Amino acid sequence: MAPAAAGPLAGPLLGLVGVVVFSFTLPFTRVAVRTLDPLFVGAGRAVVAGALAAAVLAATRTRRPPLRLVPRLLLVVAGVVAGFPLLTSAAMRDVPAAHGTVVVGVLPAATAVAAVLRTRERPGRGFWVASAAGLVAVVVFVALGGGGLGGAGARDLLLLVAVALAALGYAEGGLLARELGAWQTICWALVLALPLTAVLTAVGAAGGRTSAGLGGWLSFGYLAVFSMFLGFFAWYRGLAIGPMTSVSQVQLVQSVLTIAWSALFLGERVGAPVLAAAAVVLVCAAAAVRARVHVAPSGPRRARPAVSVAPGRVGATDRDTPEAP
Repeated sequence: MAPAAAGPLAGPLLGLVGVVVFSFTLPFTRVAVRTLDPLFVGAGRAVVAGALAAAVLAATRTRRPPLRLVPRLLLVVAGVVAGFPLLTSAAMRDVPAAHGTVVVGVLPAATAVAAVLRTRERPGRGFWVASAAGLVAVVVFVALGGGGLGGAGARDLLLLVAVALAALGYAEGGLLARELGAWQTICWALVLALPLTAVLTAVGAAGGRTSAGLGGWLSFGYLAVFSMFLGFFAWYRGLAIGPMTSVSQVQLVQSVLTIAWSALFLGERVGAPVLAAAAVVLVCAAAAVRARVHVAPSGPRRARPAVSVAPGRVGATDRDTPEAP
C-alpha cells in the first residue's frame, strides 16, 4: 500500500500529531512507576493496546499480513512494542522526566540514521546541520528547564538502548505502513507481541506492586491507549508519506512539549532562557523538515539522477512502488 499523493506538509503534520501524543509518555511513565511495577507498566500497556488492536482488526476484518512481512513486524515489536516501553519504564523509576528527555532527545537523529540505512533517502548537508543544531538545542533546552545533565549511570544506558530500538521500530514501521497501512502496522505488531507481553505482565504483577491511586492508573491508561496505540496511527502514517528523514525531525518538538506539560500541569517554572532555547529548537526542527531529501534510484539504471523531494512528497519511484524490505 503505497502512500497516496499528499500535500507537502501532510507527512510532518501527521508526524506532529503523533509527537504531541508521545510527548506525555515520559511524564506519565514517571507517575505510573511510582506505584506500579516497571515491568507491569512497560508490558501491561502493550497488553491493553494489543487487546484493542485485536478488536479493531476483527471488527474491520483486516486480512492477515503475508508471511514475508512477519520478520519485519517483529522488528517493530522489538523496537516500539517491547524494547522502548520496557526499558523506559525501568529507567524512569529513578530518573526525572526532564532528565530522561535529554537522553531521548537523540531519538530524531537516531531515527534519521535508521531511515537512511533502510531507505533510499539521502538528506543533504543542510538537513544534517539543522538536525545536529536541533539536538544541541534540545540538550540546552532541557538543561535550562531543570532536567540537568547530571549522570544517572546505568539508567541513561537503558534510555540510550531504548532510543536505538525505537529508531529501528520507527523506520521499519514507516516502511511497513507503505505496504500494510499505518494503523494496520501497529495493530499487527501489538497482536504478534501479545504472547510475550502477557507473560511479562503476569511476571510484573507477581512482583506485588500493582495497586495505585487514580493518578497512577490514569497514567497507565494513557500510556496504553494513546502512547502505545492511537499515537502510532498518525506517526506511522506521517512517516509513510515522508520523506521519513524529514518527518523524524518533528520529534525535536517533543522535548519542548514535555517541559511545557510539566509547567502547565505540575507547576514547574519556565523562565526566559528556557523560552529562548525552545524557540531555537522549533527553528531547527522547521529547518530540518524543510530541507531537501534526495531519493536514490533503484534498479539497474544507476546512471539515472537522484530524485529530489520536498517534505510530504514521495519521489516518483517511491510513490508507485513500496520500499523493498
